[in-house]
Amino acid sequence: MSSATLQDEPSVESFFNVAETETLALFEYLSFEFLAEFDVFAPAETGRTREHEPPELMRGFLHCYYKDIYGIRPVERELRNTVVWLSCGFDRPPSRDAVDRFLTDLEHVVDEVFDHLVEQAARRGLLDLTYCIDSTDVRAMPADQDASKCYDPTDDEYYYGYGCTIVSTGQKIPIAAEFTESKQAPEETAMRVTRDALAVAKPIWMVGDSAYDTLDWHDHLLAAGVVPVAPYNARNTDDPKDIEYRVEDRIEEHSEDVQVKQSTLDKTYNRRTGVERTNESVKDCGLGRAFARGRVHARAQVFLALCLRLVVAITNYERGDNPGSTIITV
Repeated sequence: MSSATLQDEPSVESFFNVAETETLALFEYLSFEFLAEFDVFAPAETGRTREHEPPELMRGFLHCYYKDIYGIRPVERELRNTVVWLSCGFDRPPSRDAVDRFLTDLEHVVDEVFDHLVEQAARRGLLDLTYCIDSTDVRAMPADQDASKCYDPTDDEYYYGYGCTIVSTGQKIPIAAEFTESKQAPEETAMRVTRDALAVAKPIWMVGDSAYDTLDWHDHLLAAGVVPVAPYNARNTDDPKDIEYRVEDRIEEHSEDVQVKQSTLDKTYNRRTGVERTNESVKDCGLGRAFARGRVHARAQVFLALCLRLVVAITNYERGDNPGSTIITV
């Protein structure tokens, strides 16, 4: 039975009438046709055509992540639901092989798909002039041999997992990210994610905790015309300075024209909780726990969760609702 025939069925029409579904809302304002531009999704040289097109499968995965459904088999089962596969634009349910093949291909370009959605958020004015950077944990399956053994001091427990360093702005909007071996990311990761964030748009402030109290990070931001705000970590030196924030020293040493009051730095640093709320919102979209084994699959899941967070924010904005919400109200 074709999708056109199904759409003429009263039962299917009633389904869509009941649910102006969250799935339909998710895809109302964004097109995923740009995926066809990636070489990885091009037809094979042997002439074999794709069973389904990338835009439909991307919508299918976003729907499943929104519904907390992860993994090839659960996703394939969910996409057998008539209302779901029609909502995602399929003309018939995709096979397990089609779902698996799409995710395997997506792994090569998922960060670029994320960048495209960040641009869409920026065009809608969802970014502001304060960026925040932080790392969060991604819990893995115990059988994942690629995962690192990590310690969570908050709960005083060890776990296996990965990490993700995120720069956020506005109402829980992630704009740059890097998947890491563990939550504690190396300095070069912080620098790379910072550069990626500045490439989107230049803020006034960049806020991080004391883990970002490094000279290179501060000097790179100041050279770009951005004020870095991270608490001074006196444990990094045998001769601590009488300052609260590293930037106080860097400005005094390198600039005679710039002055920043400590009260202003305090007020700006208080905005750092924004990235923590962003981390939680992205975890609501699937980032918190990797249901796929292996570093490559886990990374793809993390970036899909980041993509979903952006899609939900843009959808809520377009519908006149709160972009910071992780729920679409229909």
